[in-house]
Amino acid sequence: MTLPATPERPFGAVLTAMVTPMTPDGAVDLKAAAALATKLVDDGNDGLVLSGTTGESPVTHAPEKAALVAAVVEAVGDRAAVLAGAGSNDTAHAIRMATQAADAGADGLLLVAPYYSRPTQEGLYQHCVAVADSTDLPVMLYDVPGRAGVRIAPETFGRLAEHPRIVANKDATGDVWSAAQLIEATGLAWYSGDDGLLLPMLSVGGAGIVSVAAHLVAAHFAQAVRSWDAGEHAEALAAFRPTVPVVNALNGAGAQAVMAKAALQAQGALEHRTLRLPNVAASDHEVAHLRAVLTAVGLIPAKATPMSPPELPEDATAVVGHPAIHTPR
Repeated sequence: MTLPATPERPFGAVLTAMVTPMTPDGAVDLKAAAALATKLVDDGNDGLVLSGTTGESPVTHAPEKAALVAAVVEAVGDRAAVLAGAGSNDTAHAIRMATQAADAGADGLLLVAPYYSRPTQEGLYQHCVAVADSTDLPVMLYDVPGRAGVRIAPETFGRLAEHPRIVANKDATGDVWSAAQLIEATGLAWYSGDDGLLLPMLSVGGAGIVSVAAHLVAAHFAQAVRSWDAGEHAEALAAFRPTVPVVNALNGAGAQAVMAKAALQAQGALEHRTLRLPNVAASDHEVAHLRAVLTAVGLIPAKATPMSPPELPEDATAVVGHPAIHTPR
C-alpha cells in the first residue's frame, strides 16, 4: 500500500469508491473490474470500496456483488484493502450481503445508514450492530444524510464506536466542525466522503478519503496526505490543487458513476461506459466537455491513446467545469 493501514488509518488513506464495469448489454464485467482494480492500486490507492453508490449497488444483485469482491481480491491481493458495500434499508438483506462479502474474501465492510426508511436513532443503532455482529470484518460506517434521509447523531456514533468491529466512518455530511468533535469523542478513523474536503478533514484529524476522483488522481491525493503527515501543509495544498478541475468534472453534476465511467473510458481504462437504469451513460455532449477537462489537465492527450497512463502535471491548476458542490456518493 502507498500509505499502509495503521490503527489510526485502518484501511489506508486513499480509497476509490470504484465503479462496476459492465458490458454493453449491462452484465457485470469481472475481467474489466479486475483490470481496473489493478490499475487503481498501481496508481496509488490504498483501498477500493466496491458496491457503493458509485458502484451502482442499488441495481446489482447478491451473486454479482460476491463475484465482484472475489475477482477484485484475486486481482489486487494484499496490496490494497477491499471493502464491500453492505448497505440496505432491510437489515436482514444487509446481513446477507455482509456475510457473502466475507465469504468472498473482503477485508472490510462499508455500512451506510438505512436509506429512505428514516429509522429512529435506536433503530439505526440496532441495524448497524446487527450487521457488524454478522461477520468478523471491520466496519466503516457511512453517514450520508443527503442520500439516506437520516443523519447519524453524535450520541449514536458514541454508542457504535464501542463496538469492537466498528472502526471508521465515511463522512459525507460536509460538516467538518462536527467531524472535528466526533473524531475526538469516538476515536473512530474519519474518512472524507467528499473529494473537495480532503485537506479540511485532515486538518481536524481525519484519516483520509473515500473518493470518486481517485479513479484518476489517486497519486495526487496520496502525495497530499504524505505531505500533510510530514507537516508540510503548503506542499499538501500544492499536491491537491491540480485535482480541482477533475473533482469538479466528476462530482459537479451529481452523477458520479456516470461521469467516472465516462472519464475512465476516455482515458482508455474502460472499454464501455454502460450503466444500469435508472442511471444512463453520459451523453456525447457531456463526454466532449469531460474530455476537454481531462485534456486540459493532462490526464488524456488531445487524441486519446487507449490504456495510456495518466500523468497530471503539477502546474495544471486551472479550474475547469461545473462549480463544485458537496454531493454524496
